[in-house]
Amino acid sequence: MELISIVIFIALIEYLVFGGFVGKARATYDIPAPLTTGNEIFERYFRVHQNTLENLVIFIPSIIGFATYVHIEIGAALGVLFIIGRALYFRGYVKDPKSRAMGSLIGGLSLMALLLGGLIGAIVAYF
Repeated sequence: MELISIVIFIALIEYLVFGGFVGKARATYDIPAPLTTGNEIFERYFRVHQNTLENLVIFIPSIIGFATYVHIEIGAALGVLFIIGRALYFRGYVKDPKSRAMGSLIGGLSLMALLLGGLIGAIVAYF
């Protein structure tokens, strides 16, 4: 499970880095806390950060379940794809929200594979 822990920690570091970009954008575009609107570019950074948090809530238990009931190395590989997808999503969304599709697809498919694979694996293990 050490490999899965490493992937989870990298995903959490990515989330913290995204948060750093939000803070930098807040200063750059003069958006004082607690405001979350007021500049479109700032809002893009903020939205990617929030969306990543929403995905982490599903990602972390899913990768643990997948690794437990299906396969550790495949789970880690899917986790790395999720992280790459999030990075592409970040880059695309900040540049132009219409260009976020590839990152969203990679991250979303890897997340669904982890979630459904873990669920099916747990069901099979139970019965």
